[in-house]
Amino acid sequence: MEDRQEAGRVLKQYFGYDHFRPGQGEVIAQLLAGRDVLSVMPTGAGKSLCFQVPALCLPGVTLVVSPLISLMKDQVGALVQAGVPAAYINSSLSERQNAQVLQNARQGRYRLIYVAPERLDTPAFADFAQTAEISLLAVDEAHCISQWGQDFRPSYRGIATFAAALPRRPVIGAFTATATPEVRQDIALQLALQDPFAMVTGFDRQNLFFEVQAPQNKKEALLRFVAEHKQESGIVYCTTRANVEQVCALLCQQGIPATRYHAGLDAEERQQNQEAFSYGQAPVMVATNAFGMGIDKADVRYVVHFNMPKDIESYYQEAGRAGRDGDAAHCLLLYSGSDIMTAKFLIEKKNEEEPDPALASARVEADLKRLNVMARYCQTTGCLRQYILRYFGEDAAPCGCCGNCRQQFTELDVTEDAQKILSCVARTNQRFGAAMICDILHGANTERIQRMGLTSLSTYGLLAAMPRADVMERIRFLEDADALRRTEGEYPVLQLGPGARAVLFEGARLCMKVKEKPKAGTGRTRREKTARAGEEVTNPTLFEEMKALRTQLAKENQVPAYFIFSDRTLRELSAAVPHTMEALLDVPGIGQSKQQKFGQRFLEVIEAWQPPKA
Repeated sequence: MEDRQEAGRVLKQYFGYDHFRPGQGEVIAQLLAGRDVLSVMPTGAGKSLCFQVPALCLPGVTLVVSPLISLMKDQVGALVQAGVPAAYINSSLSERQNAQVLQNARQGRYRLIYVAPERLDTPAFADFAQTAEISLLAVDEAHCISQWGQDFRPSYRGIATFAAALPRRPVIGAFTATATPEVRQDIALQLALQDPFAMVTGFDRQNLFFEVQAPQNKKEALLRFVAEHKQESGIVYCTTRANVEQVCALLCQQGIPATRYHAGLDAEERQQNQEAFSYGQAPVMVATNAFGMGIDKADVRYVVHFNMPKDIESYYQEAGRAGRDGDAAHCLLLYSGSDIMTAKFLIEKKNEEEPDPALASARVEADLKRLNVMARYCQTTGCLRQYILRYFGEDAAPCGCCGNCRQQFTELDVTEDAQKILSCVARTNQRFGAAMICDILHGANTERIQRMGLTSLSTYGLLAAMPRADVMERIRFLEDADALRRTEGEYPVLQLGPGARAVLFEGARLCMKVKEKPKAGTGRTRREKTARAGEEVTNPTLFEEMKALRTQLAKENQVPAYFIFSDRTLRELSAAVPHTMEALLDVPGIGQSKQQKFGQRFLEVIEAWQPPKA
């Protein structure tokens, strides 16, 4: 009981909240009781507070293992603004600066130290760890430890060895936003967690609007979308560095303030570009997946994937960087068939460096399996949110508010087409992939088809009059209907599924949903329709005046605006209209440190504001 009361006091004093979000209180209580924890919470659910609050309740110091420099800087910067003594150690600091941080830590000046996993086995840090009172070891982005996850980092494998070598093993907390049941088991195993308390609060991000488009011209579709979201902050993800350069140049040519981020840029430029994005100087960031893990920029209103990611985990993590403040945000994926080939190439290239051929082969097979799931997401006519949640093991009904749920469909009887496709698969002895079956049905005159004598098949050219894309769409529909099944592996082939017999021999009819062409202008307000009541502003003029003050304070303190107050906190302020310093503490998101730093300035704005006359 005392631990819970202390945790509540810390939450209010430093972070300005009266209550924990779902799952936070239970995780914090278990850590304070000395039990290891494995916590899976969606982005924006307050995962970081689950180790930041215990760090302020426990004696000594909490080590936070974090994979990216940008993640550390964001979280430490926000903590310092909240009055929490914290620091980080990584390669962005000189050796002298890192040594100074360790010296300060020995003197007890920090409650949290963020550290890269590679730093754990360096002599200087190992020497510090042997004498420091480490009460909690928090492993952020814990899915990076699993070679079966989407973001495997070998350096994470040394965390368990580091913990075991300490004079006293600290409590270990593992935290991630995206992990399948298989990856969760691997996290617990690789970190050697002891009887861990598992908390999976769910993966649903209700404030995110999911949409997939397959436009004829991706660049035109992107320009339309970004133009419809002027003055808003967004991220555009591209698979390759070349695409990043091209898309960033395209946006800049159209007068859209954009910057870029990929591993081919030097560290100084990456840092400058990230700061330009964080501070709002360049509201659009065009980047590869090298950007974003753990970025706390709260007001990202959209994420566009210019190319399809290689798996659902990567997509959901990247898309989840929108709407971290809980406000409505739009997640748009621009899909084309060529994205699959690019993803396959990147998967094979990624695993070339693995010295163990058997392990490399197993990883390629697992990656290709996840790629197939990702491709099906782009092709499904069902609920997009339901598809994602079911992948992560959650039962979910159609949401009614994603791009597919709001899409108008027509029912098309495809029974005869289905019979032709299934017959073709059967007559070729179930030994070809979808592309080859499509070629045969379409009457393609390729060298391979001629060499194998496939032009003599009774099904050759049966769907020649149909666009090839429509043939592939029907093949995917038959897979969804379980009339066809695709084998796993690098070269999957189509086989008849349990539902094939009813279509071929028992007179079963099949109707496929086909998207109607969108009407001009219908996509512009989709995200706005998902906005929740909590986003309404009670006093708009006061709200805008406080936003202007926030911008001014951010410049004065040389921090991003969301470090001062979130939009949600400003909305609460504009509704409550407090007139005293004490009353400011009743506003969610205002703790004692921010009250003392910024409270008087906001009260002055409130006093000068003239309420509208009744």
